[in-house]
Amino acid sequence: MINSEPKIKVALLQNYNEAHIALNGRFLLPDGRVIDGQFTVRADQWLVGLIDSSGKKILRQKEILLSATEGASFTVFDVKIGIDFHWQRNQEQSFRGNLFLSAGSDSSFNFINEITLEDYLESVISSEMSAAAPLEFLKAQAITARSWLVAMLLRKKINATAANDSQSTENEIIIWHDVNDHRGFDVCADDHCQRYQGITRIISKNVHTAVKDTRGFFLVYAGEICDARYYKSCGGQTEIFSTAWEDKSPDYLRSITDDVQQHPLIQSEAQAECWLTGRPHAYCDTTDKELLSKILPAFDQETPDFYRWQVIYKRQDLEEIIRKKSGINVGTLQNLIPLERGPSGRIYKLKIEGSQRTVIIGKELEIRRCLSESHLLSSAFVVSVERATTGEISRFILSGGGWGHGVGLCQIGAAVMASKGFKVEEILAHYFTGAQIKKLYNETPISKTKCIT
Repeated sequence: MINSEPKIKVALLQNYNEAHIALNGRFLLPDGRVIDGQFTVRADQWLVGLIDSSGKKILRQKEILLSATEGASFTVFDVKIGIDFHWQRNQEQSFRGNLFLSAGSDSSFNFINEITLEDYLESVISSEMSAAAPLEFLKAQAITARSWLVAMLLRKKINATAANDSQSTENEIIIWHDVNDHRGFDVCADDHCQRYQGITRIISKNVHTAVKDTRGFFLVYAGEICDARYYKSCGGQTEIFSTAWEDKSPDYLRSITDDVQQHPLIQSEAQAECWLTGRPHAYCDTTDKELLSKILPAFDQETPDFYRWQVIYKRQDLEEIIRKKSGINVGTLQNLIPLERGPSGRIYKLKIEGSQRTVIIGKELEIRRCLSESHLLSSAFVVSVERATTGEISRFILSGGGWGHGVGLCQIGAAVMASKGFKVEEILAHYFTGAQIKKLYNETPISKTKCIT
């Protein structure tokens, strides 16, 4: 556990050769010089160089720390966000805090922002969801994001080995992805960790209030800070941890129905088909455009069919996607067979049968990655086919539900709950079974523990 607010290092750019920045205010170099204005950052021969707008080399060494003076910020041009997802694009982004440049190889560097946790959270909340979202939801998001980050940092401190892992053989590729593989910084600024787009996103009064009012509050279970995951939409039923990551399932991350009544867990293909081709009621099942405009950032509103969706591929196109993404040529694609599903219907082991090769892939993110040019919205889908007059498969149809891994807090569901009048304690109680909300740091002593049942 912790008892004071930490500073964290956020990688804004990873393994770049060159970047262009503007220092908006006075920054201090390690030798005491004060600089501002526009600069180019360039990697060369295991060093990182800082070059001003006239082409003059200001500094060139393995690591450079630029310390912000009061009121200063910096802008980074052409930041890639949503990397490899369907909303990928470039943005110009501005940030508070210090700037740390670190050579990562003979021709690349990492561009890192050093900032206090609570200031970081204001930007995370505004980047993950719209700043106009209901206040009680923003409080729930703040506590969840704070808990996930510090739990990850504490776990990383205890165990330095990467959380990414695989259980692969010649015909079975089981991979899961987490964030403990980051070295030299704590988290990245994209969806791989938590969206962090600095002060570019409008930090509203509601966001400031949500972070201020929950300062130092964490989800805690059995004396430890919860590994509190979140995502966009569960599709009606949340998922368990082991479907996406290691083979463990914390009690506070149980599968629950995103409604007042519990739905039976999906345990068969027949149940999965009924669930995913139907439209059972859930908090995250909303088509209210006005509400969604208050919940989702603008580029997430480009994905309206998140609760139930369908993707249709020509067989040859899907064969090429699988070859491109996995490196495996299966030949003529003959079948996609779900072997293992979690209780929300998310597949975590899928058999791909082809005329030349059959391979099993998992877990959920690897399945989403291998069956899409970007990523499928989720791995909760059922497969049907259309056939030509010759009997050969012409198209594969994936009918699915939800957006994201489905473990923990359903952001859209939580925001809808808040719009219906639920308080932060009730929202977190719904998604994190048996956890407690505890205040672990602030200027005032811990005086009250709120229990979630």
